[in-house]
Amino acid sequence: MNHILDTIDTPDALKNLSLGELKKLAQELRGFIIQNVAKTGGHLAPSLGVVDLTVALYKVFNCPSDKIVWDVGHQAYAHKILTGRRDVFHTLRQSGGITGFPNRSESKYDSFGVGHSSTSISAALGMAIARDLDHKKNHVITVIGDGALTGGEAFEALNHAGDLGKDLIVILNDNEMSIDRNVGAMSEYLSKMRTAPKYNKAKKDLEGLLRRIPAIGDTVLKTAEHIKDSVRFFLVPGGLFEEMGFTYVGPIDGNNMEILLEVLEKAKKMHGPILIHTLTKKGKGYLPAEIEPDKFHGIGKFDIASGEPNKAATNIPSYTSIFSKALIELAQTNEDIVAITAGMPSGTGLKKFGEFYPTRLFDVGIAEQHAITLAAGLASQGKKPVVVLYSTFAQRAYDQILHDVCLQNLPVVLGLDRAGLVGEDGPTHHGVFDYSYLRHMPNLTIMAPKDENELRQMLGTAIAMDGPVVLRYPRGCGLGVPIEADFSGIPIGKAEQIRSGGKIAFVGIGSMVDACAKASDLLRVAGVESTVINARFVKPLDHILLQQLARQMDVIVTVEDNVLAGGFGSAVLELLNEDQLNDVKVLRCGLPDHFIEQGSRTELLQKYNLTGETIAAMVRNFIQ
Repeated sequence: MNHILDTIDTPDALKNLSLGELKKLAQELRGFIIQNVAKTGGHLAPSLGVVDLTVALYKVFNCPSDKIVWDVGHQAYAHKILTGRRDVFHTLRQSGGITGFPNRSESKYDSFGVGHSSTSISAALGMAIARDLDHKKNHVITVIGDGALTGGEAFEALNHAGDLGKDLIVILNDNEMSIDRNVGAMSEYLSKMRTAPKYNKAKKDLEGLLRRIPAIGDTVLKTAEHIKDSVRFFLVPGGLFEEMGFTYVGPIDGNNMEILLEVLEKAKKMHGPILIHTLTKKGKGYLPAEIEPDKFHGIGKFDIASGEPNKAATNIPSYTSIFSKALIELAQTNEDIVAITAGMPSGTGLKKFGEFYPTRLFDVGIAEQHAITLAAGLASQGKKPVVVLYSTFAQRAYDQILHDVCLQNLPVVLGLDRAGLVGEDGPTHHGVFDYSYLRHMPNLTIMAPKDENELRQMLGTAIAMDGPVVLRYPRGCGLGVPIEADFSGIPIGKAEQIRSGGKIAFVGIGSMVDACAKASDLLRVAGVESTVINARFVKPLDHILLQQLARQMDVIVTVEDNVLAGGFGSAVLELLNEDQLNDVKVLRCGLPDHFIEQGSRTELLQKYNLTGETIAAMVRNFIQ
């Protein structure tokens, strides 16, 4: 059987395909994506929803001269396949393979690197401005989801784009709203009318006629415009975008190839900023993903027939679930506890909290900055807000953590999920910078648990504190340790000594404590005794214990799954330097000063010497 997809090596190959062939290509793309993602894992549902749109874009526009910017980029699998990466698509998100997001270093068709949301309109506007400065004529198109549109940066960019009036096409990929037959039909009619050249010509002719009326022409025109705009705002979908300076088109069926081609061809000939509102079905073409799009938003390897994940069953709970359960328990006796998430109630474990306390959970959308300052406002009025973000996304709220929380010393608890190396999503998603960008903030306490039980105790401790606290924990399952029923609390700034002996001290933080213990075991087999410390706190450090170690040990080994620049090891060195305890040698184990590539967490820990075996080998080399 001949497959059209097998003949597509560049987007230009779509130019001569008929409507029927384009539809068949879309079907083949969906099957190809499902077959491959089942083996590699990835963002399945978002990519399946925009297959038709992707095909239509490459049929109508001329890339890479025309620029397409994908917001977040987790929906860009069809884009990757159609732009020369079909034969290597099986390496998606694997070590040494193609990335799960657009990446400028990977392809000339990836016009902008993405991974975090709400950036595409800003980037696309920058490209449009550069195009005009260079007197070029290419088109600039951005595809942004309804979720990403909740981010503040997207609205900042819309505001600026509408003001500048540059030629720019923004495609709003809305996969949450269903198509209402009556409203949809009216909207399609209005869209066709307003994108038709005759309509635009008639509008300009009318404006010219009114201006020629002696003495009062401009006044009549302004009155007519005011009336027209007012009526349009109430009757035409997208009135908000129109008020911001965009020509709004839609909503249209984003899974209907014929409609997409018609609208994109007309938009291509229009001028000024245009917003095309497409309604798509997340997971389209794969029934399990259509039924449970959240489950298949980002999924590991799975069985295509059943839709069930291919992973070994385990009774060990994840750090996320432990955090969620502990927060629910604490909220039973503390009515001031409220939880905040930035568009990820399921991923952060807060969805369960919302089932117990629906009036105490606030999902602000993909708006991390707002989430933090909202929490600051709640804390200023006596509430105990707990904001849970993925570590990589908390970077976006740096100023709010510093200015709105720490400066005012407000009791906000910030849970940083998915901290450290997270695996296949790669450099945009590794949470390996948080120690560095947080520990210099005054008033802030930073703690990280060695296991799931300590996470539970740390959350109880954080809730009881009267100041800002960061609680950092990794992705995945815990170590399988027993869980204490009570919340016993942890002394602030006090480390835990796990093992004593020898002249070498391992000082680990968070998930790296277990690696330190394994390294110590390996050294013991080789006849070298060592001390193992669970630091618990990045800030404040256990000053007294570190002084003792510096005086008693020959070597202190700090271990962290954070970049070494400005991280935990740097904090230890600074403390020793301030106390003039410079006789002890310090070996810092952590991540280098470059962005860490994709790969499984196991592969990356091995490569960057953060396993028990590799840490022990580094110590042996260091003491020789």
